[in-house]
Amino acid sequence: MLTPPAVAKKPIERIHHGDVYVDDYEWLRDKDDPAVLAHLAEENAYTNARTEHLSSLREQIFDEIKSRTLETDLSVPTREGDWWYYTRTVEGRQYGIHCRVSVADADDWEPPVIDDASKATGLPGEQILLDDNVEAEGHDFYSLGSFDVSADGTRLLYGVDTEGDERYTVRIRSLTDDGVVFPDRIEGTAGGALFDPSGSYVFYTTVDDAWRSDTVWRHTVGTAPTADAEGATDDDSRTDDSSTDERIFYEADEKYAVGVGLTRSRAFLVIEAGSNITSETWLLPSSDPTGEFTVVWPRREGIEYDVEHAVVAGVDRLLIVHNENAVNFELISVTASDPQGHRRMLIPHSPQVRIEGVDAFRDFVAVEYRRDGLTRVAVAAIPHEGGSSDDRLHELTFDEELFTVGTGGNPEWTQPTLRLGYGSFVTPWTVYDYVVATGELRMRKQQPVLGEFDRELFVQRREWATAADGTRIPISLVYRSDLVSTDTPAPLLLYGYGSYEASMDPTFGIARLSLLDRGIIFAIAHVRGGGELGRPWYENGKLLRKRNTFTDFVECARHLIDTGITSPDRLVAQGGSAGGLLMGAVANMAPKYFAGILAEVPFVDPLTTILDPSLPLTVTEWDEWGDPLHDPEVYAYMRSYSPLENVHATHYPRILAVTSLNDTRVYFVEPAKWVAKLREVGADALLKTEMAAGHGGVSGRYNAWRERAFSYAWVVDALGAHPTGE
Repeated sequence: MLTPPAVAKKPIERIHHGDVYVDDYEWLRDKDDPAVLAHLAEENAYTNARTEHLSSLREQIFDEIKSRTLETDLSVPTREGDWWYYTRTVEGRQYGIHCRVSVADADDWEPPVIDDASKATGLPGEQILLDDNVEAEGHDFYSLGSFDVSADGTRLLYGVDTEGDERYTVRIRSLTDDGVVFPDRIEGTAGGALFDPSGSYVFYTTVDDAWRSDTVWRHTVGTAPTADAEGATDDDSRTDDSSTDERIFYEADEKYAVGVGLTRSRAFLVIEAGSNITSETWLLPSSDPTGEFTVVWPRREGIEYDVEHAVVAGVDRLLIVHNENAVNFELISVTASDPQGHRRMLIPHSPQVRIEGVDAFRDFVAVEYRRDGLTRVAVAAIPHEGGSSDDRLHELTFDEELFTVGTGGNPEWTQPTLRLGYGSFVTPWTVYDYVVATGELRMRKQQPVLGEFDRELFVQRREWATAADGTRIPISLVYRSDLVSTDTPAPLLLYGYGSYEASMDPTFGIARLSLLDRGIIFAIAHVRGGGELGRPWYENGKLLRKRNTFTDFVECARHLIDTGITSPDRLVAQGGSAGGLLMGAVANMAPKYFAGILAEVPFVDPLTTILDPSLPLTVTEWDEWGDPLHDPEVYAYMRSYSPLENVHATHYPRILAVTSLNDTRVYFVEPAKWVAKLREVGADALLKTEMAAGHGGVSGRYNAWRERAFSYAWVVDALGAHPTGE
């Protein structure tokens, strides 16, 4: 009989609002402590030993993922300026290769044809811009952040993270044959670095001691290396005397984070400052990159807005999606010269439609929104000076009950088409170009699925659970109709998230086929706290209504059991990050409904984290969870659902907690403490720590497949499903 690692208890008292909580395992927070690293190694060894019987199944699932994936492949090229940009992959290599070919004709908007030869060797005339495999050599972890090419196509900017902590080192390369090697090396950026249109400057952000993105800098291309950007103060320049970087925006309010960007028209540089409930945008004409930014709308508590630049009848206008007196947002237009002046209503507020964004181009606009729990896209032409056009919104329609559609890969202001991504549980991810002038939808590529994949064998549909307050909660399901009988309970994996208004939409997954082919149903519980049914759906699952997220998930599980779709001994729950908080909460609230719980990078010690303003998930998160440091009601409420603090003597389902040592969003210490606490009451809990990974797990596609195979093998075992998928 294997014995779990012993964890020393070193009790400390946490006292707030008269409440005393004794934390025995907080000492595990210090990842530089040899004793902590030794403990994590022991936990990994124990988990490996406990799951050794699944090694063949893990290898089988990995082989299934690999055999279904076209390993040597090429993305649909996207035009920007005089080039077609794309990424390709090569069999046996972990990472992508970023490339481009020149545009043969300025009026040609048809992407180059991708054939089998080009997948293997690249398109004719290819220029390799960056090979991530080369950059990753010698590193256990690699992640590409910023990636930008100057408007004239001569310079490349890219940011790399080799730790998993989401801090990037930015470098600049010449893309011409002149052999110029730029000395620029900007350390510790927060991601999102970009060139101004002239290519003479780089704008980027850095973080404070709590890893909040708080400062925007301007860097002159070709200057000497700069100092580490972390911990920037409110000085006007970087602390390194050799640096010429200039601070152009500093956000003092700890609830706000900042970002920098460029409008699609390249007419304006944009700085956005925002909390979870309030936003503020500043603009600067890109023709004057060293000028002063001006605010669009001064921030007002609770008002969020996004800005897009458009030219209508020869006049610069700003299209603004906002929620002032419009809980589901509305779309208005103002002049760029007087953004606080007259507002022209374009799309009024609707209780049934949540407007999520607008993309403006020279000749048309595209609006993304949600209705009936599904994503939607509509397009309208822009009237031009001296001409007329049909400026009504035309919604793109699709014939599946469940689907996901959105815009993406549309960098060019003058393009006549709109690039779309579309997919569902049963339709592999598909890239379309929508021709605005004709209404034609041209399919450019569908994600290849190798082997014997027959989409007609798969069924997707929606169920509705009912909460105690009468709220109907959607559940999306997919399964193989030839393997799942409606007459007997089937093994089922129920996924949930429910925070930050993030929507968990139905999309295709090659790895998921390994579950479906074993007769397992996959389902998503669209619980409150997410954004599937509009802003009110989110508002009713946050702050002092957060418990709705957890009870909704429990009601979804109960519905699936009561209707005979599954049974408690055949039901496993899955969630990650804030969805890991959901997993910990339902494990305490309704353990009898689940045979297992898979918690990935789980936020299971929320009160300890949110009480500490020095941590990343604190001050900026108070709008999401509340401020327990200063508000005793919030403290008591969070104390009532914190997974770690509500572990109690009961029969818990099997639990697998997966975390990453270098995760800066949810520290590894949270699941480490949770597992130790669970074992105090006899729970069968395993901890797996990736020692070279971040919040998103390991890097490299083969590594990621192995990580997914590990978790899925555990799920198959916990469900009691047939391990071979036969």
